[in-house]
Amino acid sequence: MTGLLGAALPVVPLVAGLLGLLLPPAPQGATTGEGAARRAAIGLGVAGAAGALLVAVLLLVRVGDPVETSTTWIDLGGLRVTLGVRLDGVAALVAVAVAAVALAVQVYSVAYLRRGPHDDVEVDHRYPPYAAQISLFTAAMLLVVVSGDLILLLVGWEVMGLCSYLLIAHDRRLPEAPTAAMKAFLVTRVGDVGFLLGIALLGVSAGSFRIADVLAHDHSTGTLTAACLLLLAGVAGKSAQFPLHTWLPDAMAGPTPISALIHAATMVAAGVYAVTRLYPLFTRAPVALAVLGVLASITLLLGALAATAQDDLKRVLAWSTVSQLGYMTGALAVGAPAAALFHLLTHAAFKALLFLAAGAVIHAVGTTLLSRMGGLRRSMPVTFWCTLIGLGALAGVPPLSGFWSKDGVLAAAEAAAFDGTGPAPTWVGWLVWLAGLLGVLLTAAYATRLLLRAFFGEPRLPLLHPHDPPALMRWPVLLLAVPAALLGLAAFWPPFTDRLRGTAADVDLVHLAPAVLLPLVLLLVGAGLAWAGWRRDPAADPARALGPLRPVFARAFRLDDLQHTLVVRPTTALARVTRTGDEVGVDGLVEGIGRGTSTLGAGLAALHRAALPRATAAVLAGALLIGLAAALIGVSS
Repeated sequence: MTGLLGAALPVVPLVAGLLGLLLPPAPQGATTGEGAARRAAIGLGVAGAAGALLVAVLLLVRVGDPVETSTTWIDLGGLRVTLGVRLDGVAALVAVAVAAVALAVQVYSVAYLRRGPHDDVEVDHRYPPYAAQISLFTAAMLLVVVSGDLILLLVGWEVMGLCSYLLIAHDRRLPEAPTAAMKAFLVTRVGDVGFLLGIALLGVSAGSFRIADVLAHDHSTGTLTAACLLLLAGVAGKSAQFPLHTWLPDAMAGPTPISALIHAATMVAAGVYAVTRLYPLFTRAPVALAVLGVLASITLLLGALAATAQDDLKRVLAWSTVSQLGYMTGALAVGAPAAALFHLLTHAAFKALLFLAAGAVIHAVGTTLLSRMGGLRRSMPVTFWCTLIGLGALAGVPPLSGFWSKDGVLAAAEAAAFDGTGPAPTWVGWLVWLAGLLGVLLTAAYATRLLLRAFFGEPRLPLLHPHDPPALMRWPVLLLAVPAALLGLAAFWPPFTDRLRGTAADVDLVHLAPAVLLPLVLLLVGAGLAWAGWRRDPAADPARALGPLRPVFARAFRLDDLQHTLVVRPTTALARVTRTGDEVGVDGLVEGIGRGTSTLGAGLAALHRAALPRATAAVLAGALLIGLAAALIGVSS
């Protein structure tokens, strides 16, 4: 029964998505009514997400010890590919988070993609494919969560990449949307090449792609290290780790609910989850964990510094996600997968809350720029309080959820640094711990700045009269505020911790020790600096204190430009040279031979069609030449 529930988990939203793709789009430019196709798309999308959530909750209740069911799908000369699921407490918890966020996004989108105060049409006529693609996106992530075979996991992994491309490019009225979608697709594909090769290496080594077989096989050290490093390339792409992080901020061109789905429950969580799924392999490859620790530390600080200088509300949250992913991968690097998963779950709650609250703000004021907001606390009280909870959890304010999960990461890094408890070298623990502490200060600073710029001070668009969103947008935000505030307290509840820790029963998720005071002090310092800068001049941006560093941080150290210079331009130049060589060399040779043959044929045809006198003269001349040649040959012999 449990195996059937596990198989049904991705199938339910998959069926909803496939049926939704069969629906015709609503008439473009409609001004009244929703249309039968839109209503059917809403029903299918919500039903698919709700069904997945129900199945995930049933699995959470039923699954205790790990359960696995599989059947051989393909046998390629002894190399087996199986169809099956691998279920445990961690998979059930992550599945609940994915389905819950997907349901919130489906319900929220019903109102968000309807006519707002700044739109010209009543409905988004492309809503049916939009809702169907969300369902397929959800199904793909759930397939990654429950898959018992690396090939099945890869299928879900790649379908997510396709769905992200389609959904980021959904609003075709925005000129930057198609570019952002293509960038996200190509950058993540770069990492996916490594991910595919890593899976192939593990499967060939183990003689099977079944995850249990891969984990149980005694791989050689070289094979294991190479495979884990290749897998990390895919993780860097999907989970936006340096240097493949550049796609995530640009993906904000997509609809805000899609940003919530990508940042909270699907793409970015997939990489972290994949590493935890295969973590026993990484513990036997300390070199890979050391590389992961370096990437995590750079990503953590890069995202936090970039977030301090952004004027776009959604880009602040996007760079925040990059930074928080650094905490998760840092926890993996120091040997604390339970802490990484705990932060993944709390982050899913408060980041989904923040993006949907940001969508309510954007829907009300018609802009994403913080410099044009202000004073929204009075006109949008529900959105304000929910945003306050989300930003508090993001910054790690006790007792909100982010405080407990982030403290778990810092405690694990501290133990790895001082006691050498992690599977990676001790210096990795020091690197992750120090980066995490500095990240606490920076996170508090940019979270406080966002809150002050958007909700306090005087309105900078006085002609607008913003208000809290309609019920279909308000209720998902309110419901997400509950786990964002309280999910961290689940670390004191044994059924939750037992499922999250899995076989590592000696791992503590809560660390109430004097060391917790240091992050709290840094939090107060960061928030105090932002508040002091705003208090000095409420009309000015606290980020002005960064001085000449502000444009550097706003452009994220111009790493995107560096990639463009070092990768895009040479690739484009090589493509031009190749195209020229193909057109001038290969095509030129073929076309030249064709033109020469045509010219020769035309000449011969002209001779063949010659007038009778000329033809007679030519025949006589030919006969004369042949006779002369025969005479000469006879004389010489």
